[in-house]
Amino acid sequence: MNDSTNAAKRNHDPFFRWLFSDTYHARNLLELSAKVNRELSEFLSVVNLDTLVRIPDSYSEVDETGEADIAFRVNVSTGAPVLVGILLEHKSGRDAGILDQIDRYAHSVMRLHEENRLFSGFPTMAIIFYNGRENWDPLKLLENGYPKYFHGSVLPFKCTFINMADIPDSDCLAGEDVETGMGIVAMKYAFDKDALLSILPQFKNALQRMNGNRASCLLQKISLYLKEYVDPGVLKELNMAFKSIGQKYGFVSAGDVFRQQIADTQQKADEEKLNTARGLLQDGVSMEILTKRFNLSEEAILGK
Repeated sequence: MNDSTNAAKRNHDPFFRWLFSDTYHARNLLELSAKVNRELSEFLSVVNLDTLVRIPDSYSEVDETGEADIAFRVNVSTGAPVLVGILLEHKSGRDAGILDQIDRYAHSVMRLHEENRLFSGFPTMAIIFYNGRENWDPLKLLENGYPKYFHGSVLPFKCTFINMADIPDSDCLAGEDVETGMGIVAMKYAFDKDALLSILPQFKNALQRMNGNRASCLLQKISLYLKEYVDPGVLKELNMAFKSIGQKYGFVSAGDVFRQQIADTQQKADEEKLNTARGLLQDGVSMEILTKRFNLSEEAILGK
């Protein structure tokens, strides 16, 4: 498995982005997380999640590598015509630059350029999710030393950190949103293969009630996500646990994905070898030398 330092340096997690860019899944993630996080619970009490809208990447001044995973806008619960921003960020480990990163993104994305607006920015809540065997909250370290008067206002945005390990398995299993439940479990136990093998198969019945394409896609995405953390043996066990679902819907298992990746790599290598041999033939290298050096037949090199 990767250590937390290497994990933190990876590009933004595509699995997290794929899953929680959807407003339905994002809302369920927020509501589950609010049960274990007071700051988030207080925040959700003053906004109307029915108005949650994602800020598309095309609205952003940040390129595809981004400064945060997902941005949303939401109305306040009073009904007043004002907006609040929500940033969702995922870290697979500790990152000392996280607060500066969120600050840059908030300033580049969370803006409204409307005529007669007194200020183009708007209040933003940044929620940083992380896979952690230990709790991590750099904001508390930042506030340390400031008088209590300044606590909660040392940053130009609201911020809270949520250890995905704190979200109960029971809540993940009980919800109607199977994708969010399984996604949280996969991320929280990415470093704990025994727990992973114990809890993920418990979603089997729920998966069988899902639309076939959705179930297939979810299992593939989780398998590809977990390959960065667990060895192939663990993925094989998970594939066996979901075998009947795969047979029912015809989904491609992680093992099939990896085998296809190997096959594609080999095919690419063979094509490169063949193209090199043909190029050398055009440069005057004899066919006898080429067939021996590249272990190719004369017919293959000539394309017959």
